[in-house]
Amino acid sequence: MDVKKRMNLFYRYILMTASVFILIGIVILPLTSEEEQFFVLFSLIIGFIILLVLIYHMFENYVRPIRASINVTNELVKGNYNARTYVKPHGEAQQLSNAINVLARNLQEMSIQEKMQGSQWKTVMNNMESGLMLIDERGYVHLINRKFMQMFGKNSVDYIGFLYYDVLQDDAIHKVVQETFLYEEKMTGNITKSINGEKHYFEVVGAPVINDVKELKGAVLVFHDITDLKRVEEMRKDFVANVSHELKTPITSIRGFAETLLEDEMAEDEIKEQFLTIILKESTRLQSLVHDLLELSKIEKEEMKLSTKLIEVDEWLQSSLTLMEQQASNKSLQFIKEIKPNISFHGDPDRLQQVVLNLMYNAINYTAEEGSIFLRVDENDNEVIIEVEDTGIGIPEEARQRIFERFYRVDRARSRNTGGTGLGLAIVKHIVEVHQGTISVSSEMGKGSCFIVKIPKKW
Repeated sequence: MDVKKRMNLFYRYILMTASVFILIGIVILPLTSEEEQFFVLFSLIIGFIILLVLIYHMFENYVRPIRASINVTNELVKGNYNARTYVKPHGEAQQLSNAINVLARNLQEMSIQEKMQGSQWKTVMNNMESGLMLIDERGYVHLINRKFMQMFGKNSVDYIGFLYYDVLQDDAIHKVVQETFLYEEKMTGNITKSINGEKHYFEVVGAPVINDVKELKGAVLVFHDITDLKRVEEMRKDFVANVSHELKTPITSIRGFAETLLEDEMAEDEIKEQFLTIILKESTRLQSLVHDLLELSKIEKEEMKLSTKLIEVDEWLQSSLTLMEQQASNKSLQFIKEIKPNISFHGDPDRLQQVVLNLMYNAINYTAEEGSIFLRVDENDNEVIIEVEDTGIGIPEEARQRIFERFYRVDRARSRNTGGTGLGLAIVKHIVEVHQGTISVSSEMGKGSCFIVKIPKKW
């Protein structure tokens, strides 16, 4: 289309020039003699040809490049940075065309860099682990990231373009924004929000956006999910409280009976023996508690190094079975073994023996006389499956999710009477997880419980 327009313009120039020469001929020829008319006509034709050459030269070297440059400039204004103009081999038109093409290339590179930076910023913002919201100086929301939408729900269209206090109803957030604008300093606050039925804690950090001339242009709100930190903090508090409580009982007993023995020199030998027996029992329990605490601490800090070997189950369980049979016999319990022969897998034999013994001790301790306990060992293509089942008191449904917590006891009185520290199942769970396995429990009150441990054969 542009080529046709340029040719039409060129033809118009020729037509106008021809018209001028024809008009000159019509005016001059009648005023000359017949002998001079030939020379006048010849001169007009030569002049017309020369003028045509000059017009063509000007059109090709000036008019056409300028018009092409104008078209390219218009394309650049529209944002089409791929447009380029025709470059003449010489003259001022060449300089103009070169300059426009250089400008177009620079604009194209800037546009590409801008898109790349915009894409990078968008990627960074959308992959942040914290929610982000940008507010202008009037309080209108200009930007939110993907994490923010996950925290607060809805889509970007429900936030962008609205006043922050219309889309965020929490007064703590309003206070952070207001103080950020008022003091032009970083401010913090805390909010609690329910997400998918779970309580989450967020720290809200407001930072002012100030331009080069120290003018406040808005604020950035960052929402950090501190739920895990809160849970760890609560766990630490509970841990300290539980340790203090667990240590207090045996220490109090040891001190009390020791003081009684020291103060009552006339006490009978039978009473002294009874008190000393209690002191020995409580000190043994205290020693077990400290040992389990150190063991659990070592496991949780990932300081435990596994001594991985090929475990032949038949040989590995031999000593444990003898011990368990004796313990079950002392309590008049039926001990039933269902162990598939020739099972082998890789793991730490001592640590996994600790798992089996702990589960078996629990089964024996929480099963009444004349009851039954079962030990089953089976395998599939990828896992070894260890089941410890009893016909004991069972575990309430509300307690099944907590029995692997430190110091959690279903029956506190019975646990203490049997010498339990409340840390056994927590240690079991950590050992199983270090082996990249899983542990689960099923139970029915009054009918017993079944713990199922699955350990990968290779990991």
